[in-house]
Amino acid sequence: MKILFCIPFIALLVISSRNCGGGKQNNLYKGRLEVKGICMNYTIKLLEGNLDTSLVVKEWKDEVTGKTHNNVFALGSVCTFPSTINEGDEFYFSLDPSPATNCSVCLAYYPKPPKKLAIKVVNK
Repeated sequence: MKILFCIPFIALLVISSRNCGGGKQNNLYKGRLEVKGICMNYTIKLLEGNLDTSLVVKEWKDEVTGKTHNNVFALGSVCTFPSTINEGDEFYFSLDPSPATNCSVCLAYYPKPPKKLAIKVVNK
């Protein structure tokens, strides 16, 4: 009798845990490294995902190359971005609310969009 009483609670727990996992998938985005500027001055283009459009620059022109990029942002998490990703490479990422800041980065300048995001590259 006690088992019959517990079954609805177990079912509810299983269903709610599936919904939690599904929510994480909605927070994955696809990007491409557009500009791999000196000293981690990187520009990333949003390719897929429902990211708030106020977080990216709709249109930005690279002063050095003269090329215009759409839906881009500057990398805000330079300490954890993989060095193996090169210009043109596509990858999946999530937003990183508390990026590491304990690394050394040179201070040479390369133009980048005015909006930056801290991201974490993930395997899909």
